[in-house]
This record gives sequence, C-alpha cells and structure tokens, in this order.
Amino acid sequence: MHELSVTESVLEIACKHAQNSKAKKVTDIHLVIGRLSSIIDDSVQFYWDTISKDTICEQAKLHFRREPAVLVCLECQTEYNLEDELMPCPNCGSAKIRVLSGEEFFLESIEIER
Repeated sequence: MHELSVTESVLEIACKHAQNSKAKKVTDIHLVIGRLSSIIDDSVQFYWDTISKDTICEQAKLHFRREPAVLVCLECQTEYNLEDELMPCPNCGSAKIRVLSGEEFFLESIEIER
C-alpha cells in the first residue's frame, strides 16, 4: 500500500517541475527503482493511472529502470552484485556485508511538451 504514497510524491514532484517549466503536459516520467526496494512497478502504474487524472501529468508514460543490488563484504572488501536471495560474500563466505546500492527509488527525469 505504500506505493500509493510514493506515487503521490512522484506526481507532486512532476507537476511542480512541469509548472515551473511552463509545460502544457508531461509526456514521460523516468523512475529508478533499486532491486532491494519493495516498490512494485505494476502497483505504481495502477495508482498513477488513477491519481494523475485531471492533472498536467495525465497520460504521462511511466518508465521503470531497475538498478542492481551491490553489496560489499566488510571482511575482505569484495564488492558483488546480489543475484537472488541475500547471500554471503562469494570470495570469503563472510556474512558481514553492507548494501552499497539497490534500495533507491527516485524520479530521474520528466519529459514535457510546451
């Protein structure tokens, strides 16, 4: 259900920037979502279709780009991509790891018509 609140935030940001740019309409919105993020693309799209009605963003196409999860081992400093479930370091087997990326969610860019 948190997809509704993040989708509302995306709409607010896009509308604000479009109005500041004197846009007639927003045509495309590019979102970046980390692999470890709990954001579900289809849910965002569903909410978007509903809440963007009667706004400058109505009918804007959402583009989703998933970013990989990158971890670092705190024992041997090996960086690696998380392929499936959370896993220990493939180099030394340590479970002492830190997430470097993969939890992000942000609006990367919008495209408008003037």
